[in-house]
Amino acid sequence: MKKIGFEHINITDGFWKIKQDMVKNITTESVYNRFAETHRFSALKCTWKEGEPDMPHIFWDSDVAKWIEGVAYILIKDKDFPLKSKAEEAIADIISNADEHGYFNSHFLVTDKDKRWQWRSHHELYCLGHLIEAAVAWKDATGEDEFLRAMCRFTDYVYHIFVEEDSAAFVTPGHPELELALVKLYNATGNRKYFDLAEFFIDKHGNNDKDCDTNNDFRNDYYNQDEMPLKNRTTAEGHSVRAMYLMSAAADVAELRDDEALLDACKRVFDNVTEKRMYITGGIGSTHRGEAFTVDYDLPNRTAYAETCAAISLAMFASRMQAIEPDSKYADVVEKVIYNGFLSGVSMDGKSFFYENPLEIDPDFNNVDTSVREKRRMPITQRVEVFECSCCPPNVVRFIPSIAGMMYTYSDDTLYVHQYMNSEAECDGVSITQTTAYPADGKVKISASGTKYIALRIPSWCEDFSINKTYTVKNGYAIIEAEGNDIEIDFAMPVETLRANRRVHGCAGRVAVMRGPVVYCAEGVDNCADIANVYIDTKGSFELSRAKFLLPNIQTTGYIKPETKKLYAKADAEYKEIPLTLVPYYAFANRGTSEMYVWLLQK
Repeated sequence: MKKIGFEHINITDGFWKIKQDMVKNITTESVYNRFAETHRFSALKCTWKEGEPDMPHIFWDSDVAKWIEGVAYILIKDKDFPLKSKAEEAIADIISNADEHGYFNSHFLVTDKDKRWQWRSHHELYCLGHLIEAAVAWKDATGEDEFLRAMCRFTDYVYHIFVEEDSAAFVTPGHPELELALVKLYNATGNRKYFDLAEFFIDKHGNNDKDCDTNNDFRNDYYNQDEMPLKNRTTAEGHSVRAMYLMSAAADVAELRDDEALLDACKRVFDNVTEKRMYITGGIGSTHRGEAFTVDYDLPNRTAYAETCAAISLAMFASRMQAIEPDSKYADVVEKVIYNGFLSGVSMDGKSFFYENPLEIDPDFNNVDTSVREKRRMPITQRVEVFECSCCPPNVVRFIPSIAGMMYTYSDDTLYVHQYMNSEAECDGVSITQTTAYPADGKVKISASGTKYIALRIPSWCEDFSINKTYTVKNGYAIIEAEGNDIEIDFAMPVETLRANRRVHGCAGRVAVMRGPVVYCAEGVDNCADIANVYIDTKGSFELSRAKFLLPNIQTTGYIKPETKKLYAKADAEYKEIPLTLVPYYAFANRGTSEMYVWLLQK
């Protein structure tokens, strides 16, 4: 199957139009300003000298590259986007300061020059991957290919070092990302060498005796997905972003070379993540120790790491799988991520960000180690504008402008609709228009031409739907003869309560509230103190109220036990009813520090 790229799709109104306008008009400039203040852009000039402050960090180039990529995606839709000149300046610095081999890295060009290709964990290949993605996007947006040619030259040098000479101290990237970028470079240039290099890195994971991080003692082979060859994988291990970037590339390679064994491994890993290691919000990577996966069902709420970039990487992996195999479970995960575990990573005003996305906050217990200097690590309670490790903000800048690229795939006779957004699209003689307020409600009108069949995803959360045409359901999609038809589909979207698997011990006796694809939470700013002790009745009534954060709030009745001054008291006290307000999880922490709970006690 083929994807319809976001460049062929215009989101015309509704939820994602608001978010795209936010990124275009606010977020992109805000991230630029913070990166300029923290010297990420000036580092590209490679003028730093020993003894000066603000030595270029090993991953700064990747931050800037993602920002450039985001600007390119905006330029595809708006050729007059004013930040184009800022991106051009950064690109000029990258091109002009590359060495005689085409090598560019703002850290290793000014310091540690004798350590190039010696430290696997120091992000040289990771930065190159993001530079390649930016260069491909820039060529697509502007038609200018100087940046792309510079990255081809750099990649040719990497091929020489790693394949022809085998002279580096390691074999595969310490932080996977280059692998998927190489597939993009191959698709953009048609140069088989770049796909060969992608295959080389994919096949060498867990299949070489060189890959060790001697300067990072806390890591092991699991951390870098190197304890076994990728074809043998059954579980997701190690650093969650790295794992999903790597599996995204594995899916790309498996599809292009028709590798069933590698594709089967992708399927196994996807199922392990989504069935046993994923939060209800689509967040992954439950611990700050290594930003990593742990074991099945270990999903603590208060200390959830659930990095914003990890959610993005899971959506990237899932969108690749939906393009290979028409099974609605992949698009279901994309949807879960984009409305919850990713979107909570950016504030409603578009200026500040969460790196971590917990499912529970109680500020009174965030600093409990009063008698020791080394405090217990807890997620922050308010978003900030920039981090020391600021990978998430520019990932938002590139992800939201290109989000429509996850909407459609098509074969010779069938157009698959994976996501529902108010939009228009046309590609290869296929055109489709969606008119909808989704996810505010479940009504969608679709007109399509150029395809014999249209396959509409039936979301896994939906138990009742109607379509005004004859259809058959296969693999979670309603298949309809589409030519000339105006299709109306209505997904019933009642408020639902869900429980976790009993092995997720932190959620025992608790339920989460969802409406459609959106997870809700209760914040202290709307409710009483000690939300951890509020019960809800799963058979009670739930009403929608005026939206504070794009989508409706949910009103219901909560129940609490009477307060007591005693530390312990009899358990037979009667419940007291209180009004309870729930807001979309993606909007928590936009009104100051407050308690927040996704999982509430079940009455």
